[in-house]
Amino acid sequence: MLKSPKLFYYLLGIIFIINLIQSYFTDLIFDEAYYWHYAQDMAWGYFDHPPLVALMAKVSSFFFDGELGVRFVSCLLSVGTLLFLWLLIDNPKKKDYVLHFFVLTFSMTLLNAYGFFTLPDTPLLFFTTVFLYVYKKFIGSPTLGIAVLLGITMSALMYSKYHAVLVIVFVLLSNLKLLTNRLAWLAVIVALIGYLPHFWWLYENDFVSIQYHLFERPNRAYDFNDFTVGYFLNLLALFGFTFFWIYKALFKTKATDLFKRALLFLTYGTIIFFFISSLDRRIQTQWMIVISISLAVIAFNYMLENENARKWIFRMGLVNIVLLTFGRFALVFEEISPIHYESHGNKEWAASIAGKAGEAPVVFENSYRNAPMYAFYSGNTSFSLNNVMYRRNQYSIDDSEAKVQHKRVLYISEYAENGDVAVALPKQKNGFGTFINDFESFRKLRVILDQKEVSIKDQNNIIFKLYNPYEENISLDKLKFSIAYHNQYKRPEEIVPIAVTPKNLNTTEIKAKDTLYYSFKLPKFTMENPGYFKIAVSENGIFPGMNGDNIKLVD
Repeated sequence: MLKSPKLFYYLLGIIFIINLIQSYFTDLIFDEAYYWHYAQDMAWGYFDHPPLVALMAKVSSFFFDGELGVRFVSCLLSVGTLLFLWLLIDNPKKKDYVLHFFVLTFSMTLLNAYGFFTLPDTPLLFFTTVFLYVYKKFIGSPTLGIAVLLGITMSALMYSKYHAVLVIVFVLLSNLKLLTNRLAWLAVIVALIGYLPHFWWLYENDFVSIQYHLFERPNRAYDFNDFTVGYFLNLLALFGFTFFWIYKALFKTKATDLFKRALLFLTYGTIIFFFISSLDRRIQTQWMIVISISLAVIAFNYMLENENARKWIFRMGLVNIVLLTFGRFALVFEEISPIHYESHGNKEWAASIAGKAGEAPVVFENSYRNAPMYAFYSGNTSFSLNNVMYRRNQYSIDDSEAKVQHKRVLYISEYAENGDVAVALPKQKNGFGTFINDFESFRKLRVILDQKEVSIKDQNNIIFKLYNPYEENISLDKLKFSIAYHNQYKRPEEIVPIAVTPKNLNTTEIKAKDTLYYSFKLPKFTMENPGYFKIAVSENGIFPGMNGDNIKLVD
C-alpha cells in the first residue's frame, strides 16, 4: 500500500473532497432520511435492515450537522472501498495505469453514487472489498490472526445488509475445502459471535425483518418485460457504456487460482441467483451491487493485459463520468435536471408544512418516507401512521407513536379530499392536513391467529387473540374490526367490517399487557379470487391498521 504511486493518493483525495462537497450541497433522499430516523434511536436491528447504516449516520452526526452529518462516514467508506480494490490487484503493471483504474471505478454508476449516499449498500460495498482482501490473505497464508479478522469482516458484512449472505456463500462454494479447514471454522464462529446481538434483537422482535422480507412483502403477477428484461437492463445499467468490455472481461477470465475462482463464483452466482429471482419478482438494481466489486477487479486485470479493452473502457468510462457528473449537478440544481428527483425541494415543502403546523407534531398517513424527511428538515416531531393498505416499517415497531399520543397533531394525507389546510407534498403532490386535538392511536395492537390457513368457504367461528402491548388499558368502545382481503400476491384490495364476539362478554377494556379472545365469521367479499386475509383494527375511527399477519385462504 505504501508503495502505491503518489498519483493514486492524489486522485483518491480528490474523489473524497468531491464527495464531501456533494454531500454538503445535496438534499437527503428519502431512504437516507429513513436511515437517519433509525439513528435517532440506536439499536441492534431495525425493521428493514441490520444496524450498520444507522451507526454510520450516528457517527457522522458527531462531526457535522445537516446532510454532511448523515453522509460523512459514507464518504470515508467509499474511498476505503477504492483503496482495498486497488490492493486486490497484484499485477505490477497497475502502477502505470492509475488513471485507468479511477476511470473504470468512478464510471461504475452505483460505485459512483454510493460514494456519498448513506445507504446499506455503502458499507456492503466496503466490507465486500475488505472481505475479499482478507480472504485473499487467508488462502495465501492462513493464520489464527487472519482467521479472526476474516470472521470480524464477515460479521461486519452481515451488519451492513442481509444480501451480504450471498457474498459469503458464493465465496465458500468456490472453495469447498474450507469445510475441512479448522481456521475457516474459527472465522465462522467469530462471525456468529459478532452477529449474536442482532440475532438476539431479531428474536426479541419476533424476527420481524425476516418475516417481512421473506413472507409478507407484496408482489405482483409476473411481467416478462418488467421482471426479466428489466433485470438484464439493470445488469447493463450497473456499468453504463463500458458494459460490453466489462462483461467480455468476465467471459474471458479463467479460474487459474482460488482468488479468481472466488471472484467468478461471486459474480456468476449473484447474476444467476437474481435471474432466477426475476422469474418471480422485480429486481432492483442495487440488489446486485456486489458484482461491481468483483467485476472491477476482473475488468482492471483484463485491461492491464489487453490493450484494446484498456483503450475502450477508458474512452467509454470517460463518457460515463461526464454523464454521471451531470447527474451529480442535477441532484443539486433542479433547474438543469430533466426530472423532479427526490433530492429536490425537500427543505421547501418541509418548511411549508412546519409553517402551518406550528409546534404541533405532524402525523403522515402511510409515509415512512415523508415523516423522517419532515423531521430532519423541520426539526419537529413526526410519525408515520401506517394502515392496512400500506406496509409495516420502522414506525410500526419503535417508540415514535408514543411521542404524538394525546397531543394536538396535524394529520396529513395525500388521499384526503379536504381538510383544515392544503399542503404541498414531495414529488409535486398535494394533500390536506387536519388538526386533531387529542390524537390517540393503537397501531401496535396485535391480532394472532393460530391457524395459518382458512377455507374460503368456512362459515364456522374463527378464534383470534388480541394482545395489548401498551402500558395502559384500552377501552373496547374505541376499537372496530375489519377483514382486509388480499389478492394472490398479498396486495390488499377490499376491506370488509366484521362483527366480533369477545369470549368474556363482561369485559369493557383490554388491560395492559393482556390478551382477549374473540370469534368471528369470514364476511362476504366482492373481489375476485382473494388469496389471503388479514384482521385489521381501527381505533377512534382511524382507517384500520396492520394488526394481524396474512392468513392464506384455501378452497
